[in-house]
Amino acid sequence: MDARQHFSALFGHLQAQIGGEEGFTLGYGAEGSSFIRFNQGQVRQTGQVQQVYATLSLYLGQRHAESKLALSGALDEDLPRLQQALQRLRGVLPTLSDDPYLRLNREAWRSELAGDAAPLDSTAMTRQIIAAAMGLDLVGFLAVGPQYQGFASSWGAFGWYAARSFNFEFSLFHGNGQAVKSAYAGEQWDAQAFARKLEGARQQLEFLGRPAKALQPGAYRAYLTPAALEELVSLCCWGFGAQALASGGSPLQRLFSGKAELSSLVSMEERIEGGLAPAFTPEGPRQPLCLISQGRPGERLVSSRSAAEYGLIANGACSGEYPLSLRMQGGELEEQDVLQRLGTGLYIGNLWYGNFSDLPAGRLTGMTRFATFWVEDGHIQAPVNTMRFDDSLFDFLGPNLEALTREPELLLPGATYGARQTGSMALPGALLSRFTLTL
Repeated sequence: MDARQHFSALFGHLQAQIGGEEGFTLGYGAEGSSFIRFNQGQVRQTGQVQQVYATLSLYLGQRHAESKLALSGALDEDLPRLQQALQRLRGVLPTLSDDPYLRLNREAWRSELAGDAAPLDSTAMTRQIIAAAMGLDLVGFLAVGPQYQGFASSWGAFGWYAARSFNFEFSLFHGNGQAVKSAYAGEQWDAQAFARKLEGARQQLEFLGRPAKALQPGAYRAYLTPAALEELVSLCCWGFGAQALASGGSPLQRLFSGKAELSSLVSMEERIEGGLAPAFTPEGPRQPLCLISQGRPGERLVSSRSAAEYGLIANGACSGEYPLSLRMQGGELEEQDVLQRLGTGLYIGNLWYGNFSDLPAGRLTGMTRFATFWVEDGHIQAPVNTMRFDDSLFDFLGPNLEALTREPELLLPGATYGARQTGSMALPGALLSRFTLTL
C-alpha cells in the first residue's frame, strides 16, 4: 500500500467513527529516506529510514485535544492504534476548558500535489561524489528520498503532498584544519551542477593554505553568499507573523510600522509553486503572499488563532506564522562578476551562531566561519580569521545593499531531528557597501 492509500484509509476509518457534534482533523507525515555519510571522500556510514506519523485532533464545541502516533504503514496494525487514540481523546475532552481563540477552518477544500520527477538514485549520486572527491578530504552528509504530508478533516478538507528531494551538505578540509563548506540541493540531481559546486569549493580550498589575514574591527565592503544570507534572513522570518507584529515583538516591527524601509532591491514572497513545501497547512490552503515589495512592507502571515485574537483574516499560514517557501527576488549582478564588483573587501561564504543583539532594532550578531576571504582588486588574497559581526537588517538590506545576484539559489533545510524537514528558501547573494565586524 502506498503512502496516499494508507492516509486515505486512515481518514476513511475516522469518518466512519465520528458522529454527533464531534469533529476531527488528521495530520500525516511520512518519509522513505536514505542517509549517507562521507569522510575523506569515502562512504563511512549508510542508513535508511521508513517512518509514518499521524496526528489526530478531536473537537467538541470549543474543546480540543490531540494525540500523535507512530505508525507502521500496515493497516491491520495502524487502525487499532488509531481507534485507541480516538477513545483516549474522547475521555480527555470533558476534562478540558473551552479554548476562546479556537477558530477552525470548516471549509471543504482540496489540495493535491505529487511531484512527477523521476526517482532519485542515491547509489549513482554516491558514486559521482566519490569520483569527484578523489584526492580531496571531503566530509559530507547526503539525505535523499521521498517525503509525504497529508491533512484531512471531518468537514471535508483533504490535502496531499508528495515530493522527492535531496540535500548534500559537504566540506572540503585543508591540511591545516581549515575548511570550505558548501551544499547542493534540489529535486533532480544534475551531475554538471554538482561538478560546478564542487569545483568552486575546490578553488576556494587552495587559498586556505595562505597565511590568514588579521582584520581590525570595523566596517568593510562585503559579499554574502546565499548560504551566508540565509543565516541572517532565517533569524527574522518569524517576524512576518501577525502575532509577533501585533504584540510588538517582531524584528521587522520598524518596517511594518512605517518607521523604516529596506532597499528598493529587496522583494520577498511566500510562494506556493516552485518551493518544496505543501500547498496547505492544518490551517487550510496556503496563499501566495508578497511579504516585502521593493523595500516596503507587504502582507503578514496570519494563522486562524491570530485572526481570532486580533480581528484579522487568516491566510493559511502555519501556526508558527513563518514562511515555508520564501523567495527573495534576484538582481542584476552576475555570479561570475562578484569578485570584480566587490573590488576590495570580504567574501563571506558562511555565517554561524546567529542571534539578535538588539531585536527591536533588527540588529544581528554571529560569527564568520569556513570560507571567508580577503579580496583586493577583484582577486582573493587570503583567508580571514573567524570574527564576530554585529549589524542591523535595516542597514545591510537597506542603504548598504549595492546589488543582488541574478539567480536565487534553492536552499533546503538540513535538519533531520525526528524527520527530514520540508520547506525551502531561494535567496540571491548580496553585495554590501558596509558590513560591521566587532571583534
